[in-house]
Amino acid sequence: MTSAPGLQRRLGTADAVFIGLGSMIGAGVFAAFTPAAQAAGSGLLVGLVVAALVAVCNALASAQLAAAYPTSGGTYIYGREQLGPWWGFLAGWSFVIGKTASCAAMALTFASYAAPPGWERPVAVAAVVVLAAVNYRGITRTAQLTRIIVVVVLVALAVAVSATLTADLPGVADLDLVASGPYGILQSAGLLFFAFAGYARIATMGEEVRNPARTIPRAIVIALSITIVVYAVVGIVLLGALGADGLAASSAPLLDASTAAGWPWIAPVVMVGAALASLGALLALFAGIGRTSLAMAREGDLPRWLSAVHPRFHVPHRAEIVLAVVVIALVVTIDLRGAIGFSSFGVLLYYFVANLSAFTQHREKRLVARAVFVIGAIGCLVLVATLPLPSIGGGLVVLAIGVVFRLFFRARG
Repeated sequence: MTSAPGLQRRLGTADAVFIGLGSMIGAGVFAAFTPAAQAAGSGLLVGLVVAALVAVCNALASAQLAAAYPTSGGTYIYGREQLGPWWGFLAGWSFVIGKTASCAAMALTFASYAAPPGWERPVAVAAVVVLAAVNYRGITRTAQLTRIIVVVVLVALAVAVSATLTADLPGVADLDLVASGPYGILQSAGLLFFAFAGYARIATMGEEVRNPARTIPRAIVIALSITIVVYAVVGIVLLGALGADGLAASSAPLLDASTAAGWPWIAPVVMVGAALASLGALLALFAGIGRTSLAMAREGDLPRWLSAVHPRFHVPHRAEIVLAVVVIALVVTIDLRGAIGFSSFGVLLYYFVANLSAFTQHREKRLVARAVFVIGAIGCLVLVATLPLPSIGGGLVVLAIGVVFRLFFRARG
């Protein structure tokens, strides 16, 4: 009897790093600073530090857990193994629903830069179809395309930031970092956390990297470190160029900041960078969600037929097809301007479970002190509580739907 096809270990450290960068240095760098400025003004820089601190704790938890459980599914598997099936389900469901909304947001962001007026949604649908096809053909193609996109986006960011720095900018030292108060700063941190969450995609590919116990922790730390530096530079430059009010009012802050510097040719460079960044994030999101869905289907927390792996391309093809269909439905029917808050809600809960899981690991498996995971877990809950109320309410409703869904299928099976 021939065994069912499985995933293949084809990715090295550099591949995993670029997939993480493609997820984190995505559309968030072109869009996340505006809602953060609306919440905290200049205090978004403090919020960025808070978001980075929570992200570092979460990354260390993910790295420690990935070394012990080198399999697809990320925190869904870690929660099941360390805390129990319901904790795993909470993590997996939060990840899938939050990142599915993010897929639609990334597709629409791409279309807002690349499509002529009135054609945004059809172009977004086309982007979903093309990138779903790339993922369907195999993880090595995903890694190769992501590497190209990340390099182009970093070049575009470097050009835009350099152009802005040549202008006569207001002094960042004059900015009031605490005017919005603790609540506004924490809300900006929760919104900016959306930009740091891509290292989850590295952990979800535990069955597709070589030497995962070594590769995944290294890739997570490297990718997150690079991303923190990039976001800090961009945040400081945007506040210096536009001020807090200008940043809060801008729908394309990097574009506005760079064109204000007097370099008219910068606009197409930033537009291309934003479009490609959105594609890179969308590509990596497809890979991560598909593999988490695969792991959940294997355990019966999603329909088991989603656990099929393509015999030739070695990808969870049914899960990725269903994901593409759902994302297309969202793109054509729903306004996802609030998707950043909703995504942050789901992903922060996902990492809350990761921190609890890492806290319970035995001493010989720990990479850092338990206090790191206490800080990470508390940080996740605080940021969730300070997100915009519609994001919290919508997230709780969808979580409840997931619980009912699981109870129903468990009762039948």
